[in-house]
Amino acid sequence: MKTMQAYRFALDLNPRQERAVLAHAGAARVAHNWALARVKAVMDQRAAERTYGIPDDQLTAAMSWSLPALRKAWNAAKADVAPWWAECSKEAFNTGLDALARALKNWADSRTGKRHGRTVGFPRYKSRRRTTPSVRFTTGTIRVEPDRTHVVLPRLGRLKLHESARKLARRLEAGTARILSATVRRDGGRWHVAFCVEADRADRRPNRPASVVGVDVGITHLAVLSTGELINNPRHFAAGQYRLRQLGRALSRKTGPDRRTGRRPSRRWQQAAARLGRAHARVANLRRDGLHKLTTRLAREHGTVVVEDLNVTGMLANRRLARRIADAGFAEIRRQLTYKTSWNGGRLLVADRWYPSSKTCSGCGTVKAKLALSEREYHCQTCGLIRDRDGNAAANLAALADQYDTAGSGPVAGRGADRKTHIGGQVATKRQPGTASAGQTGTVPPQGETANRVLTRAH
Repeated sequence: MKTMQAYRFALDLNPRQERAVLAHAGAARVAHNWALARVKAVMDQRAAERTYGIPDDQLTAAMSWSLPALRKAWNAAKADVAPWWAECSKEAFNTGLDALARALKNWADSRTGKRHGRTVGFPRYKSRRRTTPSVRFTTGTIRVEPDRTHVVLPRLGRLKLHESARKLARRLEAGTARILSATVRRDGGRWHVAFCVEADRADRRPNRPASVVGVDVGITHLAVLSTGELINNPRHFAAGQYRLRQLGRALSRKTGPDRRTGRRPSRRWQQAAARLGRAHARVANLRRDGLHKLTTRLAREHGTVVVEDLNVTGMLANRRLARRIADAGFAEIRRQLTYKTSWNGGRLLVADRWYPSSKTCSGCGTVKAKLALSEREYHCQTCGLIRDRDGNAAANLAALADQYDTAGSGPVAGRGADRKTHIGGQVATKRQPGTASAGQTGTVPPQGETANRVLTRAH
């Protein structure tokens, strides 16, 4: 199975190499800003001519936003715009132009309705001080050295890795991976190189192919499994909040930049900002490491994993829970499970956002009309079941897999999918066929949940 995969390694750059990388990142920014200025000038000119009543066929010629067109325009003007262009790799300028072409396409698709999700704004100019330095190489010499502790990139030469690249080197030597690009980026005060690789992964099977597990994510426990296992929420941000507050107060006492007066930040301000950035990066790394370990274990152990399609953006609107929800990383758990279940030969089933997993009794199937967030135990008035709220929801999620296994093809019918839970509503017995093959992601359609579930599911 061929798939796209990334390998990311930390770098140990000397001062000369760091200056070279920063120069390439600056070249990408210059090309991006120049091309954006050209696009804006043409758009503004055409808009002004329309106000004069000039016909469309007589307007200033429109400028193409495709990467080849932007690259052609840049090559024609680079001698005047950047006389130093020969000091940097052509990939540096291509990085900025490619970022602009993607941004303009996303903006246009968002306006015409071709792109779903949030509305994408018009691209902005990149600032030297606020933009994260980054440059991507797609051509030239890109390889991992035989000692597996150095990499070679175009114009930058031989760079030392902070850690061994043996995992990637083994694949390259075996011929099961091919490097497509390499991106050098600075995150949290440290430089990293990320290789985008086309890997030929061997077919794998989960340790328990017939096992089905429902995963109910929350705040008290990061995840509650239908098997009864409780995954504690480490709350890395809350644990490091005292240190972050100390560093933030120390930063506020330094002389920082002022855009209104053009004041430059002091050296001590820059050092304090770097310390604060490293502290935030440590919290993010701890969170990422824990989520990767959890999702890898679930994907390797169980053949079917069932999760919910949570409205995380809506949950963050609750100012009392937003910080803890963001610290847990609900969306990241689902994102990692999506590709890890495919890699391990399993399947991921996603329950619809309106499926009442918490309000449904896992014993008899009765659906409650209301369930307050403060009720941490589920009490069924029909069969008398008393069970932990999260464990009950996880069991209901695991039970959804039967609708895929026992039916034929097509989506599973919802329980009166009007996004409302009827008072005393019993689970409908009518079903329509639905399947999800191994290595794919299935979606369970609406099951009848109240519209305010966005907040009540943040547990």
